[in-house]
Amino acid sequence: MADQSMPTVVDRATFQSELDRLRVREKAHTHEGDAIAAARRRLPMVEIDATIEVIGPSGPIPFLDVFEGRKQLIGYFHAWWPGRPAAEQCEGCTFFNSQVRELSYVHSRDITYATLCKGPYEESIRYRDFLGLDMPWYSVEKTAPQLLEGRDWQRHHLVCYVRDGERVFETYYTGGRGVEIMAPTHGLLDMTVYGRQETWEDSPEGWPQPWGDAQNPEVWRTNGRPIVQWARLAAGHSDDLGT
Repeated sequence: MADQSMPTVVDRATFQSELDRLRVREKAHTHEGDAIAAARRRLPMVEIDATIEVIGPSGPIPFLDVFEGRKQLIGYFHAWWPGRPAAEQCEGCTFFNSQVRELSYVHSRDITYATLCKGPYEESIRYRDFLGLDMPWYSVEKTAPQLLEGRDWQRHHLVCYVRDGERVFETYYTGGRGVEIMAPTHGLLDMTVYGRQETWEDSPEGWPQPWGDAQNPEVWRTNGRPIVQWARLAAGHSDDLGT
């Protein structure tokens, strides 16, 4: 008996015909994404206080300095659970932020990327280093409510800014599934026959879906830790946050 968790086997011509039909939809999806990006570039903006302080390696600095002299800034607001060990830190934020690695291309567009962590600097910078990340990292433990005015500041957010001299403006923000743009892992999984293998997905009957929905922390954890942490431990890196 054929495995019910496998697609139907067809000849090459039939396969190509079905793929060509899907490709029409994929191209339409790409063009709609282009149109949405065009609309995003035409949004108005709102000024924020450029003197709001964040904590960096040399202590407090004004938010303006996070730009590192560049015209634009992309800030990822990383959740933090105070006093908890590395194994219990936010698995979703760890998943998304850990996939942002090569920054030279965004720098070439006069853009800085920085993590704005809602935890204390000394603890959270140890977490960054444990994960093997090297992006600019700041603590907004005291000022996240100001920077995320009117939003649930305890959640994760991806926010875009532009500066005009010493004035800073917010041009866009997103949260929830909107931050999936940070994770090429999701795009790659979506191209495979079983997808993300999460229970919310529309998959044929019998497809493996061992993971809960996207709101379930276990989607990004194995054996009680954010998945990426296991490789770092195996390589001998300490997860001591100094708490």
